[in-house]
Amino acid sequence: MPASRRNFLAGGAAAGVGLAVAGGIPSLAQAHPSRPRPPAGGGHKPFPPLVDDPDGILALPEGFSYAIVTRAGVTRLDRGQGVTPADHDGMAVYDAGHGRYTIIQNHEIDPGAEFGVPHVKGTVYDPGAVDAGGCTVIRTDRAGRNLGEFVAISGTVSNCAGGPTPWGTWLTCEETEDRAGDEWEEGDRSGVFQKDHGYVFEVWADGSADPRPIKCLGRYAHEALAVDKDRTKIYLSEDADEPNGLFYRWTAPRGLKLGPRVLTRLAPDAGTLAAMQIIMDDGSVLPDVAYLTSAQLGRPFPVRWIEVPERDAKTTPIREQFADGQVTRGRKFEGVWGTDEGVYVVNSYAWEEGELPADAAAHDGMVWFYDYRAQTIQLVTYFPHQVTAEEGAPARYTDLTFDGPDNVTVTPWGSLVLAEDGAGASHVLSSFPGGPTYAIARNQLNDSEFCGPTFSEDGKVLFVNMQDPGLTLAITGPWERYLG
Repeated sequence: MPASRRNFLAGGAAAGVGLAVAGGIPSLAQAHPSRPRPPAGGGHKPFPPLVDDPDGILALPEGFSYAIVTRAGVTRLDRGQGVTPADHDGMAVYDAGHGRYTIIQNHEIDPGAEFGVPHVKGTVYDPGAVDAGGCTVIRTDRAGRNLGEFVAISGTVSNCAGGPTPWGTWLTCEETEDRAGDEWEEGDRSGVFQKDHGYVFEVWADGSADPRPIKCLGRYAHEALAVDKDRTKIYLSEDADEPNGLFYRWTAPRGLKLGPRVLTRLAPDAGTLAAMQIIMDDGSVLPDVAYLTSAQLGRPFPVRWIEVPERDAKTTPIREQFADGQVTRGRKFEGVWGTDEGVYVVNSYAWEEGELPADAAAHDGMVWFYDYRAQTIQLVTYFPHQVTAEEGAPARYTDLTFDGPDNVTVTPWGSLVLAEDGAGASHVLSSFPGGPTYAIARNQLNDSEFCGPTFSEDGKVLFVNMQDPGLTLAITGPWERYLG
């Protein structure tokens, strides 16, 4: 169906940006050889105020416009596969040439959904996970026109985020710990899982996929990941509680360099999966990230990694295999995005009883940067807790009050874009590590979260999802003016 479009004011597209090329395929995951630095002399330009959309969908600054690329249950899949699945989440975008792009998109769906990812021959992991999660591949252009969409992987569950690889594929993450034999029920539908879930799978930019789990990366509620520039390590987040989740590092076997079709061939125990320990001045392990606050912004803390005892979690979830105080936990380890020098990771919030230690500080969001070479981690963005987040009430200054950062991406200019999954209004945010955060979009339709922000490799289009009712949005405008 034709893309719906709303123009606020005519705004020039951002200038093209040269990106690093790894293995012949450009990848935003490796395009930014920088560690976080405070903005010099306030050199950034604040985004203009958001202007309400007469169509009631997306508020944007003057000079920016959007197009709807896909709409769950409305736009149609190619090859008679049905309609666009629901619950759009993490995604990556690749340059397809001639002003066109290929998007690989997750669908965070449990079995039995009305608009689940249909099982297509050759794409199915678990036949028992019917109308559940998976990935679709979308073709579009700079105008956000829908040029087609089809299923790449199906029969997976709650595909939340993931991460692009330097060799041009997408690693999709299941945010679940369902086991073979577990029963599921949704409305008047029910079934039984035939395989274990909670794994990572690989999808290629041409839409082909290998529906085999990458078991060496562990079985847990995966959120997102990033591959380091040397292709020997992968950093992964876990969105879980009771106890809180962990931040992990997987290290490849000695002498192995990751590349196309390598991960799916590895043995389940290949390499080393380890959990993060943030080390304090007295040598002890910080038990939870919530003990650090804005007072520690920019301060690097040493990090050590402790090996996971049993990564397939056959009897005990991985995070429960460690005693309290043995690892650094965090409520809602979420988005992960890598640069040449390190990796960003997000904690969304922690303020309710049980979400953080009783003597730690409630917060509404933290963004961290882990430095590969120094093996340190520092807090680069911090959102203090506010009562409106507890009540879900509108903040007095809606476009100045932020909470619940979730997915993160690094822009072609080195700043960050965050997607909110909090209380009240949901925003897409521009965040300068060590500096200010600005609203660059607001959901006017409902209070659903934004997901999967990612820039096209030419820097012209920001693609982002509104999870409910399931919209893929292409936002254009003078990005470099405000992000450069």
